[in-house]
Amino acid sequence: MYTHYTHIQCREKVFAPFLFQILIHFMHAFLIWTFRFSLSATPGSREHDPSSQQVTKRHRKLLKTSPVRRPHTNSSHSPSSSSSSRRLSDVQESRRRIIREVCGKYRSNISRTITPHHVSRIYVEDRHKLLYCEVPKAGCSNWKRILMVLAGVANSTREINHVAVHYDNHLKRLDSFDHQGISKRLETYTKVLFIREPMERLVSAFRDKFESPNSYYHPVFGKPIISKYRVNASQTALKTGSGVTFREFIHYLLDVHRPVGMDIHWEAANQLCSPCHLHYDFIGKVETLEEDANFLLRKIGAPENLTYPSFKDGNPKAARTSTQITQHYFSLLNASERQRAYDFYYMDYLMFNYSKPYKDLY
Repeated sequence: MYTHYTHIQCREKVFAPFLFQILIHFMHAFLIWTFRFSLSATPGSREHDPSSQQVTKRHRKLLKTSPVRRPHTNSSHSPSSSSSSRRLSDVQESRRRIIREVCGKYRSNISRTITPHHVSRIYVEDRHKLLYCEVPKAGCSNWKRILMVLAGVANSTREINHVAVHYDNHLKRLDSFDHQGISKRLETYTKVLFIREPMERLVSAFRDKFESPNSYYHPVFGKPIISKYRVNASQTALKTGSGVTFREFIHYLLDVHRPVGMDIHWEAANQLCSPCHLHYDFIGKVETLEEDANFLLRKIGAPENLTYPSFKDGNPKAARTSTQITQHYFSLLNASERQRAYDFYYMDYLMFNYSKPYKDLY
C-alpha cells in the first residue's frame, strides 16, 4: 500500500494531501475495529456468552448428582504415592521371600499335597478374586466385614454387627468347593494372610475369652483348665469356669496332654493358614494394619471409599492389647514359662520375621 501511495504522489502531486488524510483515517478505524474484536475473542471473556454459562451450570449439577469416580492421577500417580506404592510392594516381596526361605529350611520334607484341611480357614470373595485366611485376633472381624461389602452383602462396614460377621454365614469357605473349584481359585485368586505378633495375639485372645463374660469359653475351656491346674479350686470356679488366670491358661497351652483341645484363637498362624503349602500373594501385619489393608484394597480394585475400619469389634470399652499390656501379662510368668511360650510360636516368629519379645529368650 505504501508503494502504491508513493506512485500516486509522484504522478499526481496535487491530490497528495487529500489522499494521505483519507489513508490515515482508514488505518485508524481498522486498528480500532481489530483491537475491539480481539478483546471480544480473548479467553476469559466467556462469562458474557449465554451458551458458556449454560454449560457451567450443567457441569455443576452433574458434579452434585452423579457418583463420579475420582481419577487416580491426583493420588496414585503423584511422586509421593508412587514412592509409597513401591515401598509397600518391596515390603511384600520381602515378607514372601522370608516365608519361602523358612519353609525351604524347616519344612522342606513336608508333603506339598493340598488337602481341605489346609484351606479350611480361607474365605472366598469371587467378585474381586480374593482368598482371605482368617487368623483370629489379627483383625479378622473387620476383614470379614470388608469381604461382605466386596461381595455386595452390605453397603458399608458400619452396617455389619458382630453377630452378622461371625454367625450369619454370609461368606463362603474355600473347603466348601469341590477339588476343581479349590484348585482354580488357588491358582488365579489373590491369596491374603494377615498376622500379628504372636505373644500380643495370645494375650489378646486370653483377655477376650477369659477376662470378659463368655457363655462358651468359660464352661468349655475354663472349667477343665481350673480343674487341672488350680490347687484347691472353689466349687464356684469349678462350676462356672470363670476367673482363669493367665498362668493357668499358659499351663494349659503348653501341656501336651491338655484337658481340652486347641482353639483357633490361640493356634499358631502357620498352623491355621499353611503358608508353606499355599504361597500367599499378600502378607499383612496388624502392626501396619491400615496401611497394608488399604494398599491391598486398591490393588484388587475395591471401591475407592472402602477402607479398613478403624472401630473395634467385640468389647469396645476394653483397651486394645498393646505391647505394654502384653509385657505386663508375661511378667506374671517365670523365665521358663516365657521360653516355652516362645518355643510354641517359634515358627510364627521365624516365618513372619518378628523379633524375640524378651531378652532372656534363646
